[in-house]
Amino acid sequence: MHQLAYHLCWVALIVLAACGAPPAEASGPEATASSKPPQPTLTIATAANVQFAMDELIREFQAQTGIGASAVVSSSGKLTAQIMEGAPYDLLVSANMKYPEYLLEKNEAVGSVSVYAYGTLVAWSMTGQHIRVTPEYLVEGRVSKIAIANPKNAPYGEQAINYFKHYGVFEEVEPLLVYGESIAQTNQYITSKAADVGLTAKSVVLSPDVKGRGRWLELPDSSYSPIEQGVVITRYGNERHSRESLAFFTFLFSETAQEIFLKYGYKLPGPSTNTQ
Repeated sequence: MHQLAYHLCWVALIVLAACGAPPAEASGPEATASSKPPQPTLTIATAANVQFAMDELIREFQAQTGIGASAVVSSSGKLTAQIMEGAPYDLLVSANMKYPEYLLEKNEAVGSVSVYAYGTLVAWSMTGQHIRVTPEYLVEGRVSKIAIANPKNAPYGEQAINYFKHYGVFEEVEPLLVYGESIAQTNQYITSKAADVGLTAKSVVLSPDVKGRGRWLELPDSSYSPIEQGVVITRYGNERHSRESLAFFTFLFSETAQEIFLKYGYKLPGPSTNTQ
């Protein structure tokens, strides 16, 4: 979309979202009270790796539009299953494209899926061990447990497996693996030292809650598949809060949101990274 047209569209969405329905006529003592109904609150199903960035995104979105929003955080797979079972989530901010596309296929989402960011994988340890670029240290007997997210539900876990396979050490490290149901639980294993090292999202180690704790190392992009993170409006969001859901969807591609994603170590997509 042409940049000028994009910004005009974004401004129009903010104005529409802020205006809502025209107020009803009022008289008497109650005339001084606002008759404008409160803005509906969006519920955003959020992949665990986006949790910290989402806090800032929601604050900025609310400041710009006046629309309330809250996040429900879990693995992308679990959030998708909950949406399929009728959970009242307005948008899915996923850690990959597969789950949003699945919702579209099952008519539980509308419009298109767009890549809002590319995730980055890091190795992180709280034990003080030196972390090298290659995973050789994982098979030298120095670690007894390696935490990753469950690859069945969490894209970061799937790419952690690909990382091990890329270096040909998966069979050796497989007995050492402990699985978190999401990146959030994986991080708990790392910070509690229940695991000697873990593979997690760069957005986590750059977050205010844990920044500066332990040692971490960004893993080579060539050692795993690109982590395309997609967003889609759910059927529920389109039916219940269509204007507000579209406003948040659009906001994720604004300059403000892009700066937040960069701050948390994400890479930004190109202009055409979406699917119908």
